[in-house]
Amino acid sequence: MNDAILSARGLVKSYGNSPALRGVTFEVAAGEIVAVTGPSGCGKSTLLHCLSGILRPDAGEVVYREQRVDLMPESARARLRRSELGVLFQFGQLVAELTAAENVSLPLLLAGTGRRAARTAALTWLDRLGVAELAEQRPGEMSGGQQQRVALARALVTEPRVLFADEPTGALDTLAGEQVMAHLVRLARAHRTAVVLVTHEPRIAGYADREVIMRDGELADVALAAAR
Repeated sequence: MNDAILSARGLVKSYGNSPALRGVTFEVAAGEIVAVTGPSGCGKSTLLHCLSGILRPDAGEVVYREQRVDLMPESARARLRRSELGVLFQFGQLVAELTAAENVSLPLLLAGTGRRAARTAALTWLDRLGVAELAEQRPGEMSGGQQQRVALARALVTEPRVLFADEPTGALDTLAGEQVMAHLVRLARAHRTAVVLVTHEPRIAGYADREVIMRDGELADVALAAAR
């Protein structure tokens, strides 16, 4: 793919004697949504963590805009995730002691943005995701779907070039999951954000432009028409 914003070649990752990735090659273009599917334990989350720089592969390379992510020290990879690579986890991982606005502001504050500007951006993203009224509430006062929309706002507030979503609807009921995915797709399209979506649910994979199926640490491409 000539217009790939993120690519990986020959990724190998093992946990002890158990291989998780066996020479995986992967690419995603700007504005493209790719679903990575497959059974539990096949290596989906490991692939996402290597692509996003959370984990360093044992072999192979990850290239983001001509930068070798796999060669960066952890501090540089963390800075990249705070600025250009967003991550959305299955359970949101919001900070329980912080309000929704404070949670969404956090990546900007860590990147050096002033407190007032960070709060303004956080409120804007909460409004875009339809949860502006939750700005001063803490995670324990929200439903699961509301928490995940706040987590999505936090992942998008830095306007990342690539968003990694690891089972983003796995902890939600069907309606809440559909709402989160509708927001994710709409905002990704509007901002031309590439999305790498890990899921085991066919209906969630249906939101993607393309699906790759993982089996035993290896990938196979599957054409997929977007459902939304």
